[in-house]
Amino acid sequence: MPGKRVLVLRPDELGPNDTKMWREIRTESGAPANPFLDPVFTAAVGQVRPRARVAVLQDDGSPVGFFPYEAGVLGRGRAIGLGVSDSQGAVLRPGVRLDARRLLRVCGLSSWEFDNLEAGQEAFVPHAVEELASPVVDIGDGFEAYARRLRARSPGFLRQTLAKERKLARQVGEVRFVYDARDPGALRALMEWKSAQYRRTGRRDRFSQEWITHLVGLLGRSEEPECRGLLSVLYAADRPVAAHFGLRSRTVLSWWFPAYDRAYAKYSPGLVLQLKMLEAAAADAVEMLDLGSGPARYKESLKTRDLRVYEGAVVRAVPGGAVHWLGREPARAARRFVRNRPGLAAAAARTLEEVGRLRGG
Repeated sequence: MPGKRVLVLRPDELGPNDTKMWREIRTESGAPANPFLDPVFTAAVGQVRPRARVAVLQDDGSPVGFFPYEAGVLGRGRAIGLGVSDSQGAVLRPGVRLDARRLLRVCGLSSWEFDNLEAGQEAFVPHAVEELASPVVDIGDGFEAYARRLRARSPGFLRQTLAKERKLARQVGEVRFVYDARDPGALRALMEWKSAQYRRTGRRDRFSQEWITHLVGLLGRSEEPECRGLLSVLYAADRPVAAHFGLRSRTVLSWWFPAYDRAYAKYSPGLVLQLKMLEAAAADAVEMLDLGSGPARYKESLKTRDLRVYEGAVVRAVPGGAVHWLGREPARAARRFVRNRPGLAAAAARTLEEVGRLRGG
């Protein structure tokens, strides 16, 4: 592993030069400017997760790479912000080669878990157990060019969504969209809708976890062009009916927490919001909307292509590594078994929704 020295720091110990070098290296790599791999995201996680760390790889005293992670019991590590981060990995100068297990040893980790490892992470991809599609929408040529492609591929989709927007305006009241809203009430509503959705579908409520709620608040207040929260809201009769809180850099907008008021479900307010977001983002110099991994019908309708992301873990042959394997791999294998069988996956989803309903979600 090049770099004669590895410094392990807390995110708040990184200086302005580290941030500058991190972004320069990221740009040199040619990877999309995903905000989850910006130092601001790592710094924000560091404020709400005390075990967040960054390994700074140095060669002759100059940084050539950054590896953000969180450390846990028995050295069980995880990608920074695991559970809410949609793009993970190390930020390395082109040509730098890593030995993943050696890096973990230097960091005092017995394992390092990831679930949205970006493509091109040569040190970690061999440790993946699953490759996933992560759909994206390319809007660098402008919204009209994208809309033409959308009409050609899904002739009825755009027409039906626009018709539902008109129906919403006609039956509920004036429809208004705000791309970059500073509306605390709308953000609270979004969190409530999303929490209800998690409960309804039998999934763990992310907003019941204090660190996630605080992380959203921190990023929502960020003014950094390379990583800041963006709240977009669709109103009808001046009432929020759909909203999305995401992260954006100068050129990439990451789809993160979308939700809508189920009282208006027949109008498909989430899809109306999404089309308006795409139009506004294209006008704001965003080149790509990253929809994130995970199957959803609307993603298939909207996407222009898929990126690849990976799920898995680097595990060292030490006691903590064995604990990771026993605790995580059987459950991961079970999820893969269900995911690869669409009929079984649909049945599981229906069961989870019924459990959520019985719980009162």
